[in-house]
Amino acid sequence: MITATMFFRQEILQSPFFTDLVLYLYFFSLLILFTFGAHGFVMVYHYLKHRGKDSVLPSLDHDPVVTIQLPMYNEYYVVERLIEAVCAIEYPKDRLEIQVLDDSTDESVDVASSAVLQYQKLGYDIKYIHRQDRSGFKAGALKHGLETARGEFVAIFDADFVPNTDFLRKTLPHFYQDDRVALVQTRWEHLNSDFSLLTRTQAMALDAHFVMEQGVRNKVGFFINFNGTGGIWRKTAIYDAGNWHSDTLTEDLDLSYRAQLRGWKFKYLNDVTSPAELPEEVNALKSQQFRWTKGAIETARKILPEVWRSDIPLRVKIHSTFHLTNNLAFPFILLAGILNVPLIFIKQQGGHDLYFAMMSVFVLAFIGSFLFYMFSQKAVYADWRRRLLLFPLFMAGSMGFAVNNSRAVFEGLIKKKSEFVRTPKYGTAGKKDSWRKKKYVPLKVSWVVFVELALALYCFFGVISSLYYLEIAAVPFQLLYFLGFSFVSALSIKHAFVARKLRQQRPSV
Repeated sequence: MITATMFFRQEILQSPFFTDLVLYLYFFSLLILFTFGAHGFVMVYHYLKHRGKDSVLPSLDHDPVVTIQLPMYNEYYVVERLIEAVCAIEYPKDRLEIQVLDDSTDESVDVASSAVLQYQKLGYDIKYIHRQDRSGFKAGALKHGLETARGEFVAIFDADFVPNTDFLRKTLPHFYQDDRVALVQTRWEHLNSDFSLLTRTQAMALDAHFVMEQGVRNKVGFFINFNGTGGIWRKTAIYDAGNWHSDTLTEDLDLSYRAQLRGWKFKYLNDVTSPAELPEEVNALKSQQFRWTKGAIETARKILPEVWRSDIPLRVKIHSTFHLTNNLAFPFILLAGILNVPLIFIKQQGGHDLYFAMMSVFVLAFIGSFLFYMFSQKAVYADWRRRLLLFPLFMAGSMGFAVNNSRAVFEGLIKKKSEFVRTPKYGTAGKKDSWRKKKYVPLKVSWVVFVELALALYCFFGVISSLYYLEIAAVPFQLLYFLGFSFVSALSIKHAFVARKLRQQRPSV
């Protein structure tokens, strides 16, 4: 410890150039994070101003033809559950078409086709559509199915969803309040949120997205996005907006903005939910987060110029910019974590008291984030106070994912193309029903994990250094970074190792 400290102080921090570089970069990083974090205050303000102003559900005096699309790829464990749930939706059989859009290359093909045949015999208009090449990935499958869809409205459910029986009865009436409504999006509910700390923190993040982002944006008049599933479209709006595109990894976000720029309206329903399964394995979650992050950056590159050229109000343009670019925060989260350590030693040199006094202002961003998540938990759960105790762990996890998501940001910025990597689903029903012995579990450890592990050790050095110099105010942030990188890297290695070991002992599907 003493040797490392002397190296930092005598060999590196003697350079005025290095000191100035660290101070400037750290200030810029915190300024960016403060800007995005302070936006939480804006959302909280609008939430408090508009809460309780939900519209009354209109009545539906007829049953329009509806197509439900089920895009899937190698969904062995959940395909039967999904088809069963969709066929149980309360709606006249002659007015409902179900398309199983299956791009699978494994046993899922047999499972899905058998389930479709079973329900066809029961009188359901359900079709099995299998593609061989997966061109365009999910967007390509949806576009392909749309060519023959007979429904006036098109609902979409991913394979990890279990839609409620009243989904159509609670969503369709909203289209008849305004013929310019293109989409009705429901809030995701979680089938397995209490499975582990990993699923609990995911639930917290998603609840905040739906309650505080989707709900507030929709009430205030900002653009919102289709979440890829758990929603229903007016088919003519999809065509009018240019149909599904596959040039980004977030085809749902892309189409959402193109439709709203064409003047179509979206409706978000916070009180209507669509239950779904959360990823229980961290490497699967990483692939999901990577796809969402990179896809959002790709969409920002593609759509933001159109947003600013359009004639929509300036406030909508500004908020859309925040919406599409908020993932840019991840590289600055990573940079701030790296710079936290040399800052300890720079402070010990003295002469920068005003600088560090100014830095304390940026703590306000964390308050904004806390309120943002607090109100989302309060809106959904009766035991919100207990759930909010996970907030520090959630913050640590966000920091721990900074390497994975920063890589996604950079790839999106440089236009590096990558395959649409699906998130594995295992159909688990409880803690006793584990994913560990099932296929689809990632068995390899990415190089990103070793970077995360190295950063965990680096941040631990920062914690010890802060304690050594009695920089107590720095300890909480150093500790969050250490816990975040440690948790994510250790869990990544553990899950891959356990899965590989069990797969070798007893292969299982």
